[in-house]
Amino acid sequence: MKCKKCGEKASVNMRQHKLALCKEHYLEWVPEQTERFIKKYEMFTHEEKILVAVSGGKDSLALWDILHRLGYQADGLYLGLGIDGGINYSHESQRLAQKFADERGLKLHVVDIEKEYGQPIPVLSEISHRGHGKPCAVCGLVKRHEMNRIARDLGYAVLATGHNLDDEAAVLFGNTLNWSSEYLLRQGPVLPSADGLARKVKPLCRFYEREMTAYCLLRGIEYIYEECPFAEGSTSIYYKELLNQLETARPGAKLTFYLKFLEARKRGDLFIEQNVGQAHLHPCPKCGQPTSAPGLCSFCRTIEKTQQLSLSE
Repeated sequence: MKCKKCGEKASVNMRQHKLALCKEHYLEWVPEQTERFIKKYEMFTHEEKILVAVSGGKDSLALWDILHRLGYQADGLYLGLGIDGGINYSHESQRLAQKFADERGLKLHVVDIEKEYGQPIPVLSEISHRGHGKPCAVCGLVKRHEMNRIARDLGYAVLATGHNLDDEAAVLFGNTLNWSSEYLLRQGPVLPSADGLARKVKPLCRFYEREMTAYCLLRGIEYIYEECPFAEGSTSIYYKELLNQLETARPGAKLTFYLKFLEARKRGDLFIEQNVGQAHLHPCPKCGQPTSAPGLCSFCRTIEKTQQLSLSE
């Protein structure tokens, strides 16, 4: 297979795009496409400060690298979740995120959840009895709260995450199967800022996971290969496996599925009432972040409950 641009031996073959590129031209193509997506979906400008949520994995580090190469004002945020699982997962993730930042002279904000709130994520989940034996629900709750808090407190206009096409297609597949109206209406490359919530963007939403893997390998970016120990058996992984089978038979199916959804949503063709999920938001009396719940937000209720139970033991 030869590179479409120069005729040299190709390093990456993307069947869904009918495009093969050598290392040099692939590493040019990815930032060019990212810039195109940023402009197409009006994610942010070069004048805005961007906070990139980094986990030490390939997607978030690739995103930070790409934004840095494109000249954006992008700093990183790493959340220490206290997840081990036999491989010291959180420690290794933080080491790789910090190594990436140090090698490029970039700023990385680090928040240790245990130091901030007294317990790591698995213990918070166990004490609060949320998540039915897995800490994923509490983990998502804490990450959303902390990412928004740091973005707000430190004056970042935008919060960028490394969600790729495989992630977005799997979420869309699950939301469609369950006809989750509120989530379908909110899913997209950009979630506008509102009521104290930072603007959230996904610049990699149209890149396949394997394209980000190839980018990191060709750029020499060291990242953590292991999945979170609690991800095993998750519904999202099952959906990804099903979509991969479809993609193998019909290259480009995942991209078509996602893009056609975005087009339908833009036209208002989702057959969903547009006022679904328009709950009234008010500031949480404790942390100040928007919530639709009466009294404290879910995050503060969870932290308060774990602190009370810890004191009673």
